[in-house]
Amino acid sequence: MHILVLQHERVEHPAVFRKFLKEDGHSWDAIELDEGEALPDSMDGYDALWVLGGPMDTWQEDEHPWLKDEKAFIREAVEGQGVPYLGLCLGHQLLADALGGAVGPSKTPEIGVLDVQLTEAGASGVLFDGLPEVFQALQWHSAEVTALPEGAQVLATSPACPVQAMKWGTRAYSMQFHIEIEQDTVEVWGDIPEYADALEKALGPGSLPGFQAECAKRMDMFNDMAERIYINWLQATART
Repeated sequence: MHILVLQHERVEHPAVFRKFLKEDGHSWDAIELDEGEALPDSMDGYDALWVLGGPMDTWQEDEHPWLKDEKAFIREAVEGQGVPYLGLCLGHQLLADALGGAVGPSKTPEIGVLDVQLTEAGASGVLFDGLPEVFQALQWHSAEVTALPEGAQVLATSPACPVQAMKWGTRAYSMQFHIEIEQDTVEVWGDIPEYADALEKALGPGSLPGFQAECAKRMDMFNDMAERIYINWLQATART
């Protein structure tokens, strides 16, 4: 499989998923949209589209004009061509926006290691097969999906964010939370001004080391769950 990865911050890459892709012989190309790299003309030559996180918001098209083109690209790939899709954090929100849903500021931003609850659809579906019905994940977001696209199904939820994961059609999946993190993830994301500001507002000044420690204690669990989700995503999006 050859995957196109859309990135919005150079340090917000596929993280531990890179290891799994390499082990399985899959390849990927990253487009760094925030640095002005151009989208390809089409998905020709690619087997899947992954869209990752970033500090910008889906509605900030004036500040980040490429967001409009990115949404159109996602819509054509997912809705027009049925390309397998995986969205993480901003990539989750962009999928909803591109397909006619809505995204807005969170009433209660989620930042920290927090519980995620599978819905009935999530617990009985493929993507989260093998995961507990309630599990912990890294959250670092101040926006959320406020209205689902037509035909979307919620797979996971939390009290502060009803749409933690969703499925659209048969081959598009996305998650608001992060399960793909590595040992240095919190440290390098903490250098992004928007993330650092949100962290201090939520957890207080000087909270980064404690946040790092909380994630480090759970790293093996996160990595195991990430591998399970990765395997499940491959299975769920494979053509029958």
